[in-house]
Amino acid sequence: MIGSRAAIRYAKAILNLSLDLKKADTINNDMQLIASTVEENTELQLLLNSPVIKSEAKKSALVAIFDKKIDDTSLSLINLLIENKRLPLLPEVAKQYTLLYDEHKGSQLAEVTTAIPLTDDLEEKVLAKVKEITGKKVSLENIIDPTIIGGFILRVGDKQFDASILGKMNSLRRTFENNTYAS
Repeated sequence: MIGSRAAIRYAKAILNLSLDLKKADTINNDMQLIASTVEENTELQLLLNSPVIKSEAKKSALVAIFDKKIDDTSLSLINLLIENKRLPLLPEVAKQYTLLYDEHKGSQLAEVTTAIPLTDDLEEKVLAKVKEITGKKVSLENIIDPTIIGGFILRVGDKQFDASILGKMNSLRRTFENNTYAS
């Protein structure tokens, strides 16, 4: 939780700076690249979180990975995180930046968790419904989780709608448990 709040602060600061420099789009692309690169690479995650590896070694690894691929402003964020001993926050700062950037642009991310991938037709219907509800431009991320058995779980911002079979079964189980103990 504390790390998350710190990540949001860094993300807000870099967003404000990027808006002042008129580089918000470029920095958003950088943050998406950083987040996806770290997420896809276990060794990089271990490197960022290791208390044993020195900051200079982490910095040279990140520069080797991202140099010439990201803007100097994004590199300065990495340097700032290193100076403040907050480098493990880098992927979270990148994700938070993208969320704040989308919010600034009037767009929002909706996550739909389904047991199987959404068809294109169903994805369009979900996008239209979410746009109707929020009044914002929405991008959709489909998360596949076979454990929900069927139905879907929709998350938009801090709101969640659970229409999954697993959710219904859990609700039914809680109802039975409450009735059993009430007798």
